[in-house]
This record gives sequence, structure tokens and C-alpha cells, in this order.
Amino acid sequence: MPRAATHSQEMDGARSSTRTFDGYALIPILACVYATIVFPLIIVSCDPTDSACLMEARPESKIFWPVLAAIALVLAIRNFSRLSFPPHILWLFGYLALAGMSVLWAFKPETSFIRFSQQAMIVVSIVVPALLAARKSDLMRGLFVCFAIATILNVFFVLGRPPIDTKFATWGYPGYFSGKNYLGECEAIAALLALHETLYPGRRRVFGVLIAIAAVVLLILSNSKTALGLLFLTPALAGATLLLRKATRFSPAIILLSIPVCWLILTTLTGFSIYRISYILYGDPTFTGRSIIWDFVESEIEHRPLLGWGYQSFWLAGPDAPSIVDAPGWVKDMPNGHNGYLDVKVELGYAGYALFMAFVIATLHAIGRVADRAPTRAWVLLTLTLQIIITNGLESIWMRGFEMLWIVFLILAAEIARYWKPLRAGAARTVSGPRPGHPRTNRPGSSRGPRRSAVSNVWLHSVNGSEPAGSPSPMPPMKPQID
Repeated sequence: MPRAATHSQEMDGARSSTRTFDGYALIPILACVYATIVFPLIIVSCDPTDSACLMEARPESKIFWPVLAAIALVLAIRNFSRLSFPPHILWLFGYLALAGMSVLWAFKPETSFIRFSQQAMIVVSIVVPALLAARKSDLMRGLFVCFAIATILNVFFVLGRPPIDTKFATWGYPGYFSGKNYLGECEAIAALLALHETLYPGRRRVFGVLIAIAAVVLLILSNSKTALGLLFLTPALAGATLLLRKATRFSPAIILLSIPVCWLILTTLTGFSIYRISYILYGDPTFTGRSIIWDFVESEIEHRPLLGWGYQSFWLAGPDAPSIVDAPGWVKDMPNGHNGYLDVKVELGYAGYALFMAFVIATLHAIGRVADRAPTRAWVLLTLTLQIIITNGLESIWMRGFEMLWIVFLILAAEIARYWKPLRAGAARTVSGPRPGHPRTNRPGSSRGPRRSAVSNVWLHSVNGSEPAGSPSPMPPMKPQID
């Protein structure tokens, strides 16, 4: 059977060299560039220990995000009929709506409202343009270019800027970021995207190899052990998940959810905890003091379990905030709980946690649709998604301003959404040609050879509604490949 029948000119980067970039796709990539490159360079003069300088609201952000969101809203209004939101995007909007409603019960309503407004701008400016982008637009290529530039810049900063070597801080190079872990997170993403680029022929492969080498070296110099470990774990886990899905047809979400379930059973029966793993790996059972922060956050969740303290109204919410008044010792100085899942609970309670986990699980499930059509792209999407999901177990990234990895996750979710609509059965049958014994196969003139399918010159379906089914494709017809 021709492979085109199963993959539908599959938007698979490893197979197509005609993928391009349009104005719609440029908007989310600009958001990535600002969060990954521009803003860190703006605050690069701040001392890593000067939290006031690092946390200060910048005028550049007050201009950039409203402008980008305004552009996205104009595009949404002009192209409203083309917008279609898959389930995981709807769950994201549901969580965002609850965050907005939490202003009504937030500890600091004015602070919560300001931070929610910015977050709404960020989500809209990334998700809406990405869904409107032409099907042939390559968001992953744009993401790679962003992180490739960041990697090149960090090479020079590592050469010219000393490592962090202060009291109570772990040694490591920060690059142009405010901390070594940021450099580690950035270069782990860069290395994974570069690995995906090596699947392309020619100059793209060469450039991908060079960026991958530079990213791994920078990752080692950052001394970010978590990011380095995940760089090797997540590609293998993503590959194993997709292979198991292919064999069993189970959703990637179900396969991956079985891991924490099995872990919970194991720890219950044996008493072997994550703190034991921390001791084995780092010689420290507290994950470098994180367990103390987590114990405090869990105690604060118990005070407001259902709806929480309000979106972004717990940490950095003033001198009378519960994160300062109730926290023990040095925990008072923490900007977050160093665990994205606990921070979701403390801000929006178990109601918000349920909504957000539904978003994450639905995103993992939707990757299965990508795998049906573009296996290579599904692998890199799942790898990057797992990298961020696991990182949130030790860092707080979920929906926190324009944190670099949160911006990347939003772009990944939008890219996955572009594959949501299933192939039309009729179109798939057209590719494979008439069935043996079909009357058309016995007509005079059939000896001239197989008639080229009309679908070889059209898109089988429109992922985002931007091209009507049956419109001419800019891609040349694919040659049938025999499995």
C-alpha cells in the first residue's frame, strides 16, 4: 500500500523538504525568542543573588506581550471561522478561566489580576496564531532556530562570564541566564531539537550536529544534573512509549500514567521513596533542600484545599504573603515551591489541579494522533513534552509568567493541536486506488497503468481550516513506496 495513504503527506520533517514558515507561525516563535533570548539578555546585568533586580517588572515586557496579544486577537477575529480547538486546548482555556476567576478569592486580588492578565496575553499570543498557521508551516524548525541562536550566544557568555561559585549555591556556568539551571534547561531543549534536525539531509543535518555538540558541552558546564539526566531518559522513554502504542493501540497518556501508578504501588509496598533515590544519586535525601519547601507548601495547601490562595497570589505577593509569614527560615526567600504541581495546588487548589492535569493528560493523548501521521515528529514532540513534565517535579514552571519552558510547552501543545483532525476515510481510500475487482479496473484503457490519484495533488484535509479540502497543494506528488 502506498505510504502516502497512511501518512497523508504527513507533515513529517524527516520526509518532507518543502515545509515553510508563514506570518502566523512567526508570532509564537517571536514569543519564544523574547522569553529565551531577549529578556534574559535584558536582565543579564543583574547579580544572580539580587532577587529584587531579577524579579522587577520590566517596561519591555509591559509593551511586548500586549502588542503580541493584540495582533493575535485581531487575527482571531478576522479568521474566527477557521479556528477549531481540540480537547487539550479547551482544558488549557478552562484552567486559564479558573485562574482569572480566582481573583475573587485571591490573597492579593490586584497582584493576581495583573499576573493573570499577562498570562492570558501569553497563551492567546501563542496558541491562536499557531492554530491559524498554514499546514505546511514548520513550528518545530522555528523553535530549533530560536534555541540554536541561544546556544551560540551562550558559548560566548560561558567563555567570558565566570561561573556561579557563591555560598549556598551549586557551582556551574549560567551563560547569559540568571542561574545555571536555566542554562541546563535551555541546552537540553536545544540538544533534543538539534537531534531532530539531524534527520534532515544536507546543511540542516550538519548544522543540527554542530548545535547538538555545543548544547551538550554547555549542558555539562552548567552542572545541571537533572537536565543532563533527562536528556538521555526522555528520548528513550518517548520512543518506548510510541513503540508500545503501535503494538497495543493504547493511548500514550495511558501508557505513561501507568508509570506513576506502578511507582505508587512500589513505594507503598516497599517504603522505597523518591528521597531514597535522591540520596543514591546526589548523596542528599532532600533534593538539595527541596523537601523542606515541599513540606511547607503541602501544609499551606491544607488551609485552602479546594480553590487555593489564588493564581500567583501565594509566592512573591508582598511582605504579608503566607509564603513569608508562615514559612520557616530560608524558605521565606523562595520565589516558588520548586515543584510545578504543588504550586498549581497551592494557587488554585485541587479544582485547579484537576483541570491542569486534564490538560497535560489530554496533550499526551493527542500525540497519538500525531504518531498516526508523522511518527518522527510525534517522537520529538513527546520527548520535549516529557522533558518539561518531569522537570516540573523539581522546578516550578507551569503557567508562571513567560518562563522559557512554559512557552515551549505552549508551542508544543499548539503544534500537537494542528494534527488533531482525523483523516477522512474517503480521501484515504482514494489514495490507495480502486479495489481489486472494482468495475473501474475492467474498463477499456485500464492497461495504460494505474491512474494517478487526484489526492496526490491536494491536501487530504485541513488541520486548522486554513486550506479547504481539495485545494491545490504546493508539494509535488509523492511517489508510492511499497511497504
